[in-house]
Amino acid sequence: MKEAEVLTAKATSVPGGVIDADLPDIAALQPTETIRRRWPSILGGLLSLAMVVMLGRELLDAGLAGLSRATPDSPWFYLVFFLLYMTAPTGDFIIFRRLWAIPWAGFVALHKKRIANDVVLGYSGEAYFYAWARARAKLVAAPFGAVKDVSLLSAIAGNTATMLLCALALPVGYQLMSPAVLNAVAGSAGITLAISLALILFSARVFSLPRRELWWIFSIHCARIAVSSILLGMAWHFAMPDVPLWMWLFLSAARLLVSRLPLVPNKDLLFASFAILLIGQDQALSEMIAFVSALTLAVHVLLMIVFASAAGFKGLKLWRA
Repeated sequence: MKEAEVLTAKATSVPGGVIDADLPDIAALQPTETIRRRWPSILGGLLSLAMVVMLGRELLDAGLAGLSRATPDSPWFYLVFFLLYMTAPTGDFIIFRRLWAIPWAGFVALHKKRIANDVVLGYSGEAYFYAWARARAKLVAAPFGAVKDVSLLSAIAGNTATMLLCALALPVGYQLMSPAVLNAVAGSAGITLAISLALILFSARVFSLPRRELWWIFSIHCARIAVSSILLGMAWHFAMPDVPLWMWLFLSAARLLVSRLPLVPNKDLLFASFAILLIGQDQALSEMIAFVSALTLAVHVLLMIVFASAAGFKGLKLWRA
């Protein structure tokens, strides 16, 4: 009889009269985090893994050969190289610091964004950074529009620099190019101009941020491109000081021009041929360019190791707590 009374009491204390002798704690009834909510973290982790794999492959395939060659003696080379390496993530940090007020920890995510774009796939860095921001809903509610606008404005700034360099270089250097290369450069310039004009004409539909913010972001990208080109020319000069600085600055502008022309095949070969034609010293020039590329990859690898170690240490502290 007492047993029946206990069951009756439980039935009346539960909504709907459902009898359950082992009712779970109310906290256990909260929905668990689904894959849909966790996808930004998963995507960020996968891209981080892809960065490590691609960095290892590129450094072992080509980077170590460049690092094994003669290294520059001047300490100014390494100082300028450091500033050059920091230019891209610093420009992005200035932009997103104003847009989202991101913390200094966002600097790590922007470094990973740059590494992913360099070694994984074009715009994979934007995917990683979008996933990073999306996983931090308190930071920004809808990050896609801002990431898209910043990326498009970076492309427009690069295209603008390309068009200006074409306008300056073609009247002077067209005689140094073969007809096939000249036609490719002219066609590429036309495509670059058409893309930029299309983005500008349909800016009201393409961009999400206010016009004032867009112009400010565009100016930051233009400044970043100019500073990067100057620093690259200075780094080359400190690596090979017997070549005048103005010549290296000219070659840095030429490299920017060649790298952004879509119809030009074998961009690296074209730039190397053009540089050797201007300054000679083909072996020393090739070794210096290889060293700079390999050093960039080495810094990428070092940073990924540091980031992974820091994340592992943080996870260990949380686990112990």
